[in-house]
Amino acid sequence: MEDNTWITVQSQQLTPLYSIPTVKEFANPFVNSNLSQSKQACTQLLDVLNGRIVHGVIEKLGFQSNLFLKNSIVHLYASCGEMDIARFLFEKMPQRDVVTWNIMITRLVKQEDVDGAFGLFSQMPERSVRSWIAMIAGFVQCGKPKDAIGLFTQMEEAGLRPNEVTVVAVLAACADLGALDLGRRIHDYSNQSGFGRNTHVCNTLIDMYIKCGCLEAARRVFDDMEERTIVSWSAMIQGLAMHGQVEEALKLFARMTRIGIKPNGVTFIGLLHACNHMGLIDEGRSFFAKMTNDYGIIPQIEHYGCMVDLLSRAGLLQEAHDFIINMPIKPNGVVWGALLGGCRVHKHIELAEEAIKNVLELDPLNDGYYVVLSNIYAEAKRWEDVSRVRKLMRDQGVKKTPGSSSITIDGVVHEFVAGDETNPQAEEIFQRWEKLLQEMRLKGYEPNTSVVLLDMEENEKEKVLNHHSEKLALVFGLMKTPTRTPIRIMKNLRVCEDCHAALKLISGIVDREIIVRDRNRFHCFKDGSCSCKDYW
Repeated sequence: MEDNTWITVQSQQLTPLYSIPTVKEFANPFVNSNLSQSKQACTQLLDVLNGRIVHGVIEKLGFQSNLFLKNSIVHLYASCGEMDIARFLFEKMPQRDVVTWNIMITRLVKQEDVDGAFGLFSQMPERSVRSWIAMIAGFVQCGKPKDAIGLFTQMEEAGLRPNEVTVVAVLAACADLGALDLGRRIHDYSNQSGFGRNTHVCNTLIDMYIKCGCLEAARRVFDDMEERTIVSWSAMIQGLAMHGQVEEALKLFARMTRIGIKPNGVTFIGLLHACNHMGLIDEGRSFFAKMTNDYGIIPQIEHYGCMVDLLSRAGLLQEAHDFIINMPIKPNGVVWGALLGGCRVHKHIELAEEAIKNVLELDPLNDGYYVVLSNIYAEAKRWEDVSRVRKLMRDQGVKKTPGSSSITIDGVVHEFVAGDETNPQAEEIFQRWEKLLQEMRLKGYEPNTSVVLLDMEENEKEKVLNHHSEKLALVFGLMKTPTRTPIRIMKNLRVCEDCHAALKLISGIVDREIIVRDRNRFHCFKDGSCSCKDYW
């Protein structure tokens, strides 16, 4: 290379052009800046080819010991998806700082390799707040809210104060787990730290309170917001719908449009859910039409799924089927699954069999669909078909997800699995349940054994019913919480008809509000009735 030779790195949208000089020019104080800017330009444009040229020049000119430049090169390769190269360079570096580690952790999290990211996080000689944030957010994004909350607790023990980004991530984890106590504490901290007016924080608080069954608290946050975005309005509308307050959801939408806030696709998902939860067929059809006609919003697969669910639950199964066939986009497993669910409710075997054929092509490992079809056959006493479905599950390697319910008491999550007798307090729980059962029978309760879709004797079916996970969690909550305080239960599956009837009665007997979040919605049991008005 001659002394006056310049290597020019040129890429689209890069103005001005940045040049990399020869050895003599490195005496110039602006040289490092040029190299850094060249690298930044390549990273922003995800231009790994020119980035390699810059990397080669840095190596050739002997700047391997410049930590800032080495971090920049690692960041370049990681940002361009060349993680093998980035990891190789990372391992070769004789010196690393916290920035080096954070680059790798952040990129691994973005690629959903949360285990690899945590492996590096565990090896860090020192951590910054950014290190903790990246890891906590990574656990939340990858569906590991328990790990996120556990790491946040460690962060607090290390004496580090969370910022707005950490607060949002932890609140999202609280929403997933129903960890109301921690969510409230984070809310208090946000107010004390000046984050309470941050719109993003407020929106996440609304979501957290809604998913923890505290609709009134969510509404207070919403009403106190100085500035609301469409996310705020949509979250509140969907929350009201999930809690059975459909009229309030529709009123809020009317108020939103009246003041000039334009709805988006998420808003209409909330509205369609509201109609779905109360069986408002005409209103649902109207909102679906308004999306395109009034607001120019092209319906997405989620909107079609809501409409199929709305029609199917209402018993309009043939219309729901025709709606699927005429969709302008290819239906997914969720859409066909919505029809399948309606077939279960209304006992339509032929359409259920057509739905399951399509579902198993699109989502063959989803155990829920097999279970629904098995239940449809069981209700029709077609036990050979039940056995055939279960054999198909075994052949496909699909296992049924056991019903489980959790309840949080004094910050500790207690989980109960259907039929589980291994809990240390199982005997006390069953004794308390028997006492409740006697009071329930005096109120007219009769076990609905038809929901136990197994070929067994009636007394065995009753035993299965008594060991449903939400009943065990409820009795534990009654034993461990003060009188008249609300009981909040999170369930991974749909609440069955027998448990629904039982919890309604129990809410009146013990004078408690019982809030159950199942897979689809919230049920607020109070004074012998439920917020869903028995339509779910």
